Amino acid sequence: MIKFSSKEFDKIYNRNLVRKKRIQDKVAEIIDDVRLNGDEALLRYTRKFDKVKLSAKQLSVSESEISGAYQDITPDFVSSLKVVIDNVTRFYKKQLKKSWRTRDEDGVILGENIQPLDSVGIYIPSGTAPLVSTVYMTALPAKMAGVKRIVLATPPDPRGRINPHILVVANLLKVNEIYRIGGAQAIAAMALGTKTVPKVDKIVGPGNCYVTEAKRQLFGYVDIDMLAGPTELVVIANRYSNPNFVIADLKSQSEHLGGLSILITNSKSLIKQVKGQGGAGYIILAKNLEQAVEISNKIAPEHLEILTNNPLNIVNKIKNAGAVFLGPYSPTAVGDYVAGPSHVLPTAGTARFFSGLGIEDFIKSSHIISYSKKALEKVRQPLEKIAGIEGLKEHLESVRVRFK
Repeated sequence: MIKFSSKEFDKIYNRNLVRKKRIQDKVAEIIDDVRLNGDEALLRYTRKFDKVKLSAKQLSVSESEISGAYQDITPDFVSSLKVVIDNVTRFYKKQLKKSWRTRDEDGVILGENIQPLDSVGIYIPSGTAPLVSTVYMTALPAKMAGVKRIVLATPPDPRGRINPHILVVANLLKVNEIYRIGGAQAIAAMALGTKTVPKVDKIVGPGNCYVTEAKRQLFGYVDIDMLAGPTELVVIANRYSNPNFVIADLKSQSEHLGGLSILITNSKSLIKQVKGQGGAGYIILAKNLEQAVEISNKIAPEHLEILTNNPLNIVNKIKNAGAVFLGPYSPTAVGDYVAGPSHVLPTAGTARFFSGLGIEDFIKSSHIISYSKKALEKVRQPLEKIAGIEGLKEHLESVRVRFK
């Protein structure tokens, strides 16, 4: 058990500041190698890290392999998938944006043109477990936003195969290209392009520390969703919370390598019941629920469960969390798989400024500005005043010439 004011809590709060130079240097080396040597570098890293020898042609998953994947899955997987796809679709329909225009009495037209990105790369980890759910949690909002070219990269197994469930989900969602490439080299390939892998405009999806570092270093060559680290869960609970639910939810995070789980409660009796049961990396005793909320906002967790008796009284006070789960029957797992919102969420305290993956990640806008002569005349004086202060004479002249 730790205190809010302790050095141990500072370690939690500052967890996003730790970057290892060894990883930075190795990732920079991989990126440079892919930039210079393209497919050759990808094949070399696949042999080294995935223990598979491939040809350049085999980097791309064939139509026949995708078709064959259906033979390796059960019919109930597809039926389950359709339920989930409906839920995700229903949620993201609420986020869809349209272009708009306004026109005032002076003839000023202002607006936004909303356009989907041309191409998006999705990274699907397959180390400790093939993250099948991440395929629909990323590809579906991209598809709904109108992205025409969706590329998926995922590492092969020791036989050179891609998990059939990943292939089937990608196929059902009409992912355009699938590549058997993993790690930082996959991010570099999608960002920079190779002979086999044409570059994309944006890369989304979680990964290990090497994948995250590659995204950080390549941001600018390509857009990224966020810098995601190991999964996190904070549980706010009180004496009314079911201890078995608390224990089970905290334990669920331990299935992920490096996962962080924290219980914040004002109940000493709950602490006694939870302590020693496994799962809770940290237990923090709060003075009251108000302080529990304050602590949670400071941590800014990826997942936050509010298992108190009146979670709706608390939720509007939550400022920093990737996703918030309310009440005893909303475990994190329901968000991981079936609820609808993407499980690609900000970690390591970045929920202070990042949001969960959504439609806005796959669109961009152009501002539209159209002035009449009458409208320009109306704003000429303040425009010339400000441009004059900045000393930009040609800016001034570009307005004045229109009234000569």
